[in-house]
Amino acid sequence: QVQLVESGGGLVQPGGSLRLSCAASGNIFAINAMGWYRQAPGKERELVAVMSNSGSTNYADSVKGRFTISRDNPKNPVWMQMNSLRPEDTAVYYCYAHSTSRIYWGQGTQVTVSS
Repeated sequence: QVQLVESGGGLVQPGGSLRLSCAASGNIFAINAMGWYRQAPGKERELVAVMSNSGSTNYADSVKGRFTISRDNPKNPVWMQMNSLRPEDTAVYYCYAHSTSRIYWGQGTQVTVSS
């Protein structure tokens, strides 16, 4: 089992920045990749950014050049720096991790971009 705990959400004005963090505990050696999804009201959950154990990254087109995923050491913790935030970035952001056999989710953290 893997447990994920996010932090760093909040309210920010358009053009502002936030940094999210995700700490994993439990069987972290089973994790192959970690990243973030988000879900806005009335929309499906979508991938935002992911980092594999090798350090390779993948971003949604809508956040490329604005969001950066990183980590202090392999697997734990994972950070996501979000710059130039837009109202359409408003959503609940979920940390996720996947092993060979399953996907794990955090509880989610609300990010609201509004003036």
